[in-house]
Amino acid sequence: MAEPHRPVSHASLAVAAFSTIVEWYDFTLYLYFATVLSRVFFGGGAQSLLVTLGGFAIAYLMRPLGAVVFGHIGDRIGRRHMLLRSVAMMTAAMLATALLPTRAEIGAAAGGLLIFLRCVMGFSVGGEYTGVVAYLLEGAPESRRGLIASSASAASEIGALLAVGVSALTVASMSEDSLQSWGWRIPFFVGAILAGSVWVARSTMQESPEFERQQSHGTVPDVPLRHALATQRGAIARSFAISALGSITYYVGITYVPAFLTSAGSFSEGSALWLSTIAAVAVILVTPFTGALSDHIGRRPVLIILSLLSAALPAAMFSLMASGGPGAALVGALVLACVAGSFSAVGAVATAEQFAGEGRVTGLALGATMATAVFGGFTPWLAQLLIERTGWAMAPGAMIALVAVAVLPIFVMMRETAPISARPTRSASS
Repeated sequence: MAEPHRPVSHASLAVAAFSTIVEWYDFTLYLYFATVLSRVFFGGGAQSLLVTLGGFAIAYLMRPLGAVVFGHIGDRIGRRHMLLRSVAMMTAAMLATALLPTRAEIGAAAGGLLIFLRCVMGFSVGGEYTGVVAYLLEGAPESRRGLIASSASAASEIGALLAVGVSALTVASMSEDSLQSWGWRIPFFVGAILAGSVWVARSTMQESPEFERQQSHGTVPDVPLRHALATQRGAIARSFAISALGSITYYVGITYVPAFLTSAGSFSEGSALWLSTIAAVAVILVTPFTGALSDHIGRRPVLIILSLLSAALPAAMFSLMASGGPGAALVGALVLACVAGSFSAVGAVATAEQFAGEGRVTGLALGATMATAVFGGFTPWLAQLLIERTGWAMAPGAMIALVAVAVLPIFVMMRETAPISARPTRSASS
């Protein structure tokens, strides 16, 4: 007989969910600060911005590797140990970035060091997402999995909101000379302090009850990577599809928007960052609603609806932002942010539910994180390249629509993963 599900304490769930603030603070800070970093480390100009975004893409190649390495730790010795080690590496990378010499001080080597530290960050973040999502799924009450897993997405957006807010304040509060000589370091020092605080908070967390069950039953996989490839190939493919659309809607539809508005010439850096701050607030508001909705009607219907919206809306929104005034740009950014935030909310729980407990973190690494590496890290760079080569402002939105159309049939055929108990309207007939 299956053992009853045993949730972890509210405190442990809160630490796991809200510690994602620091994960996305630093990783999205690089994109929000891309135009500044392009001047500080690569000399400035359109080509430098492309190189800076390319560095973000290269760093993302480390994310699947980090996810597999940290996934092995999470599936072999526990989710808690995995999360402690990943945030310790993140803290070191943030602090080192804040202390980097600039191009003016050591020449082109500065840009190489920046990209190297981005790779370290990508490696550590690979372990963050998979570990947190698995922990929340396994520790939450079954009827609230969607809502609680979405809290990690909302907290991530709080981190992104903090990143864009700190970036905007930093840019607005000093001269260009001060910004390039020392002011750019401030947001990264803030991130290092946040990450150190998260490590302290995570040290108080309980272990996942699912991992404790595996230990007591002797079912912990000896080689999680081999176990996942042998038993969960279909789940890996489905989680790849979910994360592919979730990643491109987020990284092109939210974090690339400030660079798009600035490079299009319609907004200053400060104005673009403040507009993105408003969009981030919208994401925080819509995320828990979508997570709770998936608990009531299921993951599959929500995924299908959001896929249709992702196919229909983004191209028009990018065109609106490029050709309209501040009001039109705000509408476009808000629509893109709400679609992307909603997808992140349901995508988190839907990917994790594709896998059995044994090898779950490694399975997420192979599916969700691999998709994020391709459709998250490279897409801002590709969007900027397409605009520069074609002059077509709708190109980023067309990229999102293409992915949405490609994955929609998978969502249509996908079985529902939300527990029956999470859908009160159907429980009476069970």
